Amino acid sequence: MSKFTAALFLTAGLTLPLAAVAQDRDDRHEQREREQRYYDQHRKDYHVWNEHESRAYRRYWEMERRPYVDWQRAQAEQRAAYWRWRHNHPDSMLWQDRH
Repeated sequence: MSKFTAALFLTAGLTLPLAAVAQDRDDRHEQREREQRYYDQHRKDYHVWNEHESRAYRRYWEMERRPYVDWQRAQAEQRAAYWRWRHNHPDSMLWQDRH
């Protein structure tokens, strides 16, 4: 019985780290699916589109006082205008009233 118990603990001890690594890999994959990269042709740089950038995009439309256009439906010129605006409005400027 003690050999069986020892084998059980050894198996559990070896497989738990593998499960943690697999979970971490799944979490990173899900995060990459939620975050996409977009190229800003004017500045020649990439921007990660995530929940934070989505909030900034909504703020852009609020400040422009124009009807909201979903990023996926925005035309190339609308996207370019947003990136121009975004480079002139860093996070510290956009969220200074929020902590």
